[in-house]
Amino acid sequence: MNILVCVKQVPDTNEIKIDPVKNTLIRQGVPSIVNPFDGYALEAAARIKDKDPDTRIVVMSMGPEQAKAALKECVAIAADQAYLISGRKFGGSDTLATSYIISEAAKMIEEKEGIKFDAFFFGKQAIDGDTAQTGPEFAEHLGLPQITYGLEAFVEGDTIKVNKEVDGGIEVLSAPLPCVVTFTKPAFDPRFPTIKRKLAANKAKIPVISDEELVLDETKIGLNGSPTRVKKTHVPQKKTGGMKIQEETAEDSAKKLYDALSDAGVL
Repeated sequence: MNILVCVKQVPDTNEIKIDPVKNTLIRQGVPSIVNPFDGYALEAAARIKDKDPDTRIVVMSMGPEQAKAALKECVAIAADQAYLISGRKFGGSDTLATSYIISEAAKMIEEKEGIKFDAFFFGKQAIDGDTAQTGPEFAEHLGLPQITYGLEAFVEGDTIKVNKEVDGGIEVLSAPLPCVVTFTKPAFDPRFPTIKRKLAANKAKIPVISDEELVLDETKIGLNGSPTRVKKTHVPQKKTGGMKIQEETAEDSAKKLYDALSDAGVL
C-alpha cells in the first residue's frame, strides 16, 4: 500500500493580521504550522500503516523553502519520505492551478519512487483559505474517484472504506483504489512524534521538485493560470460590551433577559 499525503504549511490563524492597504496576509513574524486538517489526513494514513507495516507514506507540499519545516514535522510523525514542490512560476496559483501542479508532481514522484500510489490523502481544507477545493480538483485532474469529509479509512483488498462525516452521524462509503480522500477532524487526536523519529527527521534530506523540472502547461499555473482573484480580505471587528445574566433560577434569568431585550427595543 502506497499513500501520498498532500500537506500545506499555513500561518497560525490565532496570530493572523491583515495589511490594511494591500488587503493581504501579513506573514512576517507570524508562526507557521502544518495545516491541522492535513494532520488528520496524515494520521489516517498512519493508522493504515499500523495495521499494514509495509505501507509507504510519502508527503508532498507546494510552497517556499521554509515549507520544508512542515514536511520534516510530517516525517517525524509518520511519513517515510517527503517532497517539496517549489518555484517562482507557481506563485499566485489559486486552487485550480495548485491542484494541476501537484497532480503532475504526484506523477513525477511515482517515477522517482518507482511506485504507484494507491491512495491520495488531503485535509478537507486549509485554514488560511477554507475553500475545500484542492483535493476534489486534484481527483478530477487524475480522473480518480473521491470521498470527502473522511474521519478514518480502512483498506480491504483493492477497496478503501471510509467513515464519512455527515449531518447527524457517520456514513460508511467505499471506493476502488486508487482514489482521493479528504479528511476532517475525527474523534481522536493525531499522534505525536517520537524522539527517535524527530531526530531522524531533523537530518532528513527533502528533495525539491522545481518549476523547471516539472513539464507543465504554463497557461494553467501561477496568476495567469488562476481564474479566481482575492479582491479584499478583512478581519471582523470584535464587539465589546454585553451583559451576563445569571439569576438564582432559570425562570428569573429568562425574565431578566426578556426585560433587557424589551428595554433595548429588540422585543
